[in-house]
Amino acid sequence: MSGDCAENRRRLDQLFVVDAALSISFGLVGLLLPHKVIVAWSIVDGTSYNQGAHEAFRLYACLRMAVGWIILHIRSVDDGRFRRSVCEALVWCYAIQAAVVLRAQFTDRHTWINWIASAMLLLIGGTYGVFRYGRGGNLIKIYELPTSLNSSF
Repeated sequence: MSGDCAENRRRLDQLFVVDAALSISFGLVGLLLPHKVIVAWSIVDGTSYNQGAHEAFRLYACLRMAVGWIILHIRSVDDGRFRRSVCEALVWCYAIQAAVVLRAQFTDRHTWINWIASAMLLLIGGTYGVFRYGRGGNLIKIYELPTSLNSSF
């Protein structure tokens, strides 16, 4: 593996670790946050408590934990096509999440936390985008054997 390729892989693995740590941490906090804190936040936020929103928040926390766990374990995968596909999926996942949060900010839920969430989602998604689309998509090296072009799954 060339030095540049090894450095790109190391940087992508570091991104995976940071994303996994943030995802798992957010998930744990969201899942374990006491009910009283959610109720108190709704009072501070000026809204009424919504059980459905609370359940959706906890489900999203579970999803973030699962995604973090998956991302943490992707670092050991050597298949460049798979790593490239994961980066592509995460780019679009974070971009769509940011769009949803921005829509809420500009329609009915104006709050400073939306700006912070959107910025973080765009930053993480954009960083995955650099790996997926940077230098024509060649930052993630894929080695193919001549016979692999003819093989199908």
